[in-house]
Amino acid sequence: MLRNDLIVHRPEGLYCPPGDFYIDPWRPVDRAVITHAHSDHARMGSAHYLAHEGSAGTLRNRLGADIALQTLAYGETIDHHGVRLSLHPAGHVLGSAQVRIEHGGQVWVASGDYKLEDDGTCPPFEPVRCHTFITESTFGLPIYRWPSQPTLFADINAWWAANAAASKASVLYAYAFGKAQRLLHGVDASIGPIVVHGAVEPLNAVYRSAGVDLPPTLRATDPGLTKGDLKRALVLAPPSAAGTPWLKRFGEHSDAFASGWMLVRGARRRRGVDRGFVMSDHADWPSLQKAIGATGAEHVIVTHGSTAVMVRWLCEQGLDAQVFATEYGADDNEDDAGAAPEPGSESAPEATA
Repeated sequence: MLRNDLIVHRPEGLYCPPGDFYIDPWRPVDRAVITHAHSDHARMGSAHYLAHEGSAGTLRNRLGADIALQTLAYGETIDHHGVRLSLHPAGHVLGSAQVRIEHGGQVWVASGDYKLEDDGTCPPFEPVRCHTFITESTFGLPIYRWPSQPTLFADINAWWAANAAASKASVLYAYAFGKAQRLLHGVDASIGPIVVHGAVEPLNAVYRSAGVDLPPTLRATDPGLTKGDLKRALVLAPPSAAGTPWLKRFGEHSDAFASGWMLVRGARRRRGVDRGFVMSDHADWPSLQKAIGATGAEHVIVTHGSTAVMVRWLCEQGLDAQVFATEYGADDNEDDAGAAPEPGSESAPEATA
């Protein structure tokens, strides 16, 4: 353990010794600080949770309505055992936060998951100056560079409009929390009705209650939907809905998958869909570089994703870099995890600049 380390690796997760709390632990603990409500970062069983106020609805929906949950606004500071702790926007999903801790003259920031481009569904990422930055690296390879929001949604809208003109439903697979709401916020709702899977609508309600502008959505069983409506509809569903009887009600349709992995050769073929839209709620390679540089940190710890490549690049920049082995990114409910290319497969990108 490095001298003056404010966060160390333990079997339960990332632990702050002076504060006696964990950040996104993967085992039940007494005190857990949660960066966001995706299920690989927010797990059941801890005695007490602390998170941003925007995560309250989703955390209670996923972990239980009766969890012991304390919330903070962005920038609000508390003192716990002499450790100053505050939460700052991560731009990943609603309520996502970076955790800033200060003790003994040192400032550390744990990013959780983040992205830099503002998508309009949550406050955008804000760099926080620190001595040590703990960063994700889900897409930490030079191949990963996302299209801009206008380009992405122009492609999705054109695909939907063409299908509607041909009287075919447009089934778009996306993770129910974060990704689906981002799609709803960005598409052109004038093209046709929007139908959502039962796993998506409760999370839409959380976003709407937080003031996020989402267009009207319908369930497939809505009695007001006609067969003609279904043939023009955009249908948002989680990947688990693929190949299920639920899809039969839409008849002939075109399907697509929204994921950062769609940039990788072969990912769309393995998903068996007609189209792949490159969309992620994680930072791409240039954004990871920009975010890390903006912190001013001299020491960087990489938690998950393409850790070896990211650490090598950081060391080449003259920074002190290391890896914490974590259990993040392993849950299929999390952004893109189920579509990740297998190591060594023909579609795995080469780790070259």
